[in-house]
Amino acid sequence: MQTYPIPMVPGPVVVPEAIRQVYLEPYGSGDLEVEFVELVTRTQRRLKAIFGTRDDIVIQSGEGMLVLWSALKSCLVPGDRVLAVATGVFGYGIGEMAQSIGAEVKTLGFSYDETINDMARIEAAIAEFKPRMITAVHCETPSGTLNPLEELGRLKHAYRVPLFYVDTVAGAGGVPVLADDWHIDLCLGGSQKCLSAPPDISFLSVSPKAWEIIDAVGYVGYDALKPFQHAVENRYFPYTPSWQGVAALYAAAGLLLDEGLENSFNRHDAVARFCRRRLVEMGIDLFPAPGAVPSPTVTAARIPQGFTWEAWDRRLRAEGLVVAGSYGPLAGKVFRLGHMGSQADKELVTQALEVIAATLK
Repeated sequence: MQTYPIPMVPGPVVVPEAIRQVYLEPYGSGDLEVEFVELVTRTQRRLKAIFGTRDDIVIQSGEGMLVLWSALKSCLVPGDRVLAVATGVFGYGIGEMAQSIGAEVKTLGFSYDETINDMARIEAAIAEFKPRMITAVHCETPSGTLNPLEELGRLKHAYRVPLFYVDTVAGAGGVPVLADDWHIDLCLGGSQKCLSAPPDISFLSVSPKAWEIIDAVGYVGYDALKPFQHAVENRYFPYTPSWQGVAALYAAAGLLLDEGLENSFNRHDAVARFCRRRLVEMGIDLFPAPGAVPSPTVTAARIPQGFTWEAWDRRLRAEGLVVAGSYGPLAGKVFRLGHMGSQADKELVTQALEVIAATLK
């Protein structure tokens, strides 16, 4: 398998040695052991700190898309109204996911280069549509944008919308997440972005109201949330969990909390500002529109004039730099640098920018 000395893909990111070593440890009989239950409990406490919540944390074995589906299937029945506030590939996609399981979806769409704004329009939609669930994406990685969620959460609370569903897979740990203050009922995360662990674990916070709805819906499936509600206290998990994956997540969350969340946020913000400034100085156009909030965890820029995505990607790889393209309507138009987690490192980003500058010449 080809590896590159300058990895800048926005997840999975480079896994630090301390986390890789976790996978070499012997773990006995997994969830049959009381030590595993204690590990899950300690990991949940760390994730609560990262999410800014007192709500329960569910940890599932699988990549981040698992919890996106899990939360929808466990909380919705056909005919439920879902207001999808969408600014990018994942925001629109979550609305389509909800629609596929029978929900009545109203998509309140913005341009892919925008972030959530026009709160009067959103408030009018909530008042008229009366949704059971509002969905939003915190960090739209395909667009390199970060959606402000505080005001949306306030509207959810004011209009007594039962559920607020937020995908912060690419935000948590790199930017502030205040799930309780923002009235988030289902806050979704993954291991392979700012936490810098392999892409084998996903997790989410679940509010008391969400548990009430999950219990009433009674969804049964591999991705169901209901069996996890009492899994720890009963020492009985719905399927064999990944001991190594949970141990790696525990270690990854520990590294982040040892650094200090505020220090991590500042590190991501400083590296992102440096990256964007240097790209603009090179004459490369950033993708987010003026007035949109750029993400501190990923920078999206337009592919330079004279290059196709395939040619641009090939030239950068030839110099040891691997970046990412984008998806949906942005495919072939945008490239992305993932300065998140272990890759939110100024020296690494400097190397990447030097390759880009040289390639432009």
